[in-house]
Amino acid sequence: MPRSGHLLFGFSLLLLYAAAAAGGGDGAPRFREAPQFYNSPGCPPPLPSSSAASCSPSAMVHVAMTLDIAYLRGSMAAILSVLQHTSCPQSIQFHFVASSAIDYLNATISNSFPSLSFRIYPFDDSLVSGLISTSIRQALDRPLNYARSYLARLLPDCARRVVYLDSDLVLVDDIAALASTPLPDGIALAAPEYCNANFTSYFTPSFWSNPALSMAFEGRKACYFNTGVMVMDLERWREEAYTERIEEWMELQKRMRIYELGSLPPFLLVFAGRIASVEHRWNQHGLGGDNYRGLCRDLHPGPVSLLHWSGKGKPWARLDAGRPCPLDALWAPYDLLQTPFSIEDS
Repeated sequence: MPRSGHLLFGFSLLLLYAAAAAGGGDGAPRFREAPQFYNSPGCPPPLPSSSAASCSPSAMVHVAMTLDIAYLRGSMAAILSVLQHTSCPQSIQFHFVASSAIDYLNATISNSFPSLSFRIYPFDDSLVSGLISTSIRQALDRPLNYARSYLARLLPDCARRVVYLDSDLVLVDDIAALASTPLPDGIALAAPEYCNANFTSYFTPSFWSNPALSMAFEGRKACYFNTGVMVMDLERWREEAYTERIEEWMELQKRMRIYELGSLPPFLLVFAGRIASVEHRWNQHGLGGDNYRGLCRDLHPGPVSLLHWSGKGKPWARLDAGRPCPLDALWAPYDLLQTPFSIEDS
């Protein structure tokens, strides 16, 4: 075969492999089955495995996550990490929220985690699409990114307390310890707080120069917190109508620009200074860099229970591109993406 023919053949094989790794002809990714994990002695009884599980009051931990095809590779790794590092994996119930491809997502989760107790709750994008203002990064403007504000409406009353997790993280500790975070009376949310962050930067000069708006933080020690890892009391959330309060700030944002960064600022407006604190070890965030370039970052000082690639750079994308950051190697062992074949040297 002429040299040009060898080059063309090799290039065609690479294209075919890339398509296969992405999931085949339909473009949807395919994942291998995860290892089976079993409860330790002293755990609650295992929950029945089901892709349409009824909410179980006996679940030790209720976990809430969003699902979509674009971030599914990260979600699968996050689920695996939860199960691998908890003492009672068969007593954890997952509540997923998705706005499309629900049949495919159901089948994918069931095939990779056949013993998992979970249900997928449909999310209607129109609930929030009319309230979303353009932010600094297009990925932050997806309606599903705002679904965390609607968990109290979407999930059944049985799931009173949930741990909400983003799709770009892995746990290396037992989620039961995070779920047991004390929530004092009147507090509906717990998360790690970062009071050294420049809190004023999350809102525009128009916001701070308007006393009627900036007084929203009066009497509060308002600190930044990341909404990718939260312990939420959904019963209190409903009682205090927090979804409606978040929507009110989003409606104001449509009329006048008071912030730039997606779904985070409305959470800060409602909750900053009114949450229970969680140790920083439970959200080593920012590993995806900033929202513009996604440069590599180091861990924050201190112990680590959860690694979070918030920011533009995602570990799976950087690994696939052959330009990983050093900490991306800690995510790779949880990657369940199935590559159907490998190209062997002849």
